[in-house]
Amino acid sequence: QVQLVESGGGSVQAGGSLRLSCKASRATLSSACLGWFRQAPVKEREGVATIYTYGGATYYADSVKGRFTISQDSAKITVYLQMASLKPEDNAMYYCAGSRRCRYSYWFSRDEYEDWGQGTLVTVPS
Repeated sequence: QVQLVESGGGSVQAGGSLRLSCKASRATLSSACLGWFRQAPVKEREGVATIYTYGGATYYADSVKGRFTISQDSAKITVYLQMASLKPEDNAMYYCAGSRRCRYSYWFSRDEYEDWGQGTLVTVPS
C-alpha cells in the first residue's frame, strides 16, 4: 500500500492560482495512475484529473479542463495539481489517490482507486 500526503491547499481569491502536491511514501511504481479528486460540502466526491504513471497520459474533468494541470516528478514520488483561474465552485477538499488498475475511461471512478490521502482544503471565496 502506498501512503499519500497532500499539501498546498489554502484560501485564494477568484482568478488566482494554487499548486497542490501529493507525496507518496515510496515510488508509486505499483500505481498505474494517480488522480486528484475533490469533494465540496454536501456533494459527492468527483474526479478532477488523472495521470498515468508510465507514459504520462493525462485526463481532466470538463469542469477544470484548460485551467488545471496534473504532473508528476521524474522519480514518481510526487504528483502535482496546478490550478489556475480558480472559481468559487472549485471550493472543496482535494484528495490524491492511486490506482493499480486504472482501466480506460474509469479514471474518475472512486472505486478504481485503492490508496487515498487525507486531503487538503482549497477555499475560493465568492
